[in-house]
Amino acid sequence: MKILWFSWKDTTHPLAGGAEVVTNELASRLVRDGHEVTLVTGSYKGAAPTATINGYKVIRTGNRVSVYYKAWQYYRQHLRGWADLVIDEVNTIPFFAKFYARERNILFVHMLCRKIWFYQLPKWLGWIGYIIEPLYIRMLSDRKVITVSESTRADLVRHGFKPENVSIISEGIEMEPIADLGSVSKYDKPALLSLGSVRPMKRTLDQVKAFELAKRDIPELKLKVAGDHNGSYGSKVLDYIRRSPFAADIEVLGRVSKAKKVELMQKCHLIMVTSVKEGWGLIVTEAASQGAPAVVYNVDGLRDSVRNGETGLISEQNTRESLAAIITRTLTDMALYSKLRQAGWKWGRTITFDTSYRNFKEGIQLDV
Repeated sequence: MKILWFSWKDTTHPLAGGAEVVTNELASRLVRDGHEVTLVTGSYKGAAPTATINGYKVIRTGNRVSVYYKAWQYYRQHLRGWADLVIDEVNTIPFFAKFYARERNILFVHMLCRKIWFYQLPKWLGWIGYIIEPLYIRMLSDRKVITVSESTRADLVRHGFKPENVSIISEGIEMEPIADLGSVSKYDKPALLSLGSVRPMKRTLDQVKAFELAKRDIPELKLKVAGDHNGSYGSKVLDYIRRSPFAADIEVLGRVSKAKKVELMQKCHLIMVTSVKEGWGLIVTEAASQGAPAVVYNVDGLRDSVRNGETGLISEQNTRESLAAIITRTLTDMALYSKLRQAGWKWGRTITFDTSYRNFKEGIQLDV
């Protein structure tokens, strides 16, 4: 089968995250099974216009804003009628492939934006996005959809999609889970991990402030901040850290390698995730597989990737005070911490991309 896949970013993009990990793993497995996959995606500074990644072809065109128009243009000029299946990946904004691709096409939806518009854009643009999103999503509600969590499925049904047309696939992790919890050692002092791009919708500043509050109860507490911090929000967070009374106990690492990411997950005691919204929260599952339970805000995606009180803790309110309270609770109750760590690790070992791929093939009606 020939599969044309539209996506905002490929796995090499500087802003690539969990969604791109999922796309890469699924596309790679499709190629392994003998299918031909072409990914049309946005470009970035220094990127080659074409590439081959794990056997699938990548076409890079346009930037964050223009990629949707450029993808349509490239399809019209070079790919019209080529594919047997077109996948329109929606990581906040769709490519609207149904309006120009006459081949069988489906949506692959990680999450809808909703409140994210107000965090990532100026207020007036945020309002425009918030108002028009339900309108354009309903225009696509006749499509079959694959998504990654019950939260996103419920979002789609609220916007007019038929429940029977929405399939959920398992998430997976690209790293090997640790063999057993005793095989890795933690930092000598309790350490929190903030991992991922420092962006407004990730609410990284909330994590830093929660650390400061928790440190009043746990004086030896440390914080590791790892992730790309370019942009005005990143500068704001770094400036706050420099002025923090606990700056000496905060280590800012910037963007880290995969090996360093694994090391941090293994050595830190907890990971904090405070996103406005997630499709699933892949970083939570990854951290659990390395022995680091999560403390998270109660939002879509994170309430799917964390089983509250079993594999991690979900804050009662989405505030730094509430987050600090569950950090303190977890790190001062060793019985609770051990329970969360053990259950999260066991669950993380079962969430694999092999399972995800089987679910995905069923969703796109692929019989091999």
